[in-house]
Amino acid sequence: QVQLVESGGGLVQAGGSLRLSCAALGRRFSVSAMGWFRQAPGQEREFVGAIGWSSGRLYYTDFVKDRFTVSRDNAKNTVYLQMNSLKPEDTAVYYCAAMRPFIEPQLVWTEYESWGQGTQVTVSS
Repeated sequence: QVQLVESGGGLVQAGGSLRLSCAALGRRFSVSAMGWFRQAPGQEREFVGAIGWSSGRLYYTDFVKDRFTVSRDNAKNTVYLQMNSLKPEDTAVYYCAAMRPFIEPQLVWTEYESWGQGTQVTVSS
């Protein structure tokens, strides 16, 4: 499995931006699709976005399209989530996750093999 460590969360005003980083330890990062999920209190974990391992194909859920961008730097073993135009409803703990190698991203969190510890994002109105 890939070990994942997230950073970059915090408190931001509505309309602001944050960039989350997820550093991976292990040699399997470059062949693993990566996903971002979030979970608000009392809510189920939900898919935010993902990036493929080979083509870098991107996947987003509708409520973050045109606001959030997923990218990866295989040389740095890091995946990013750039979040712009943040809204109070974006407040949640954000998690990065890794698929098993050579499999394209899935939208269901139970399909992911490895998880980071989560980072809190709070958007004030």
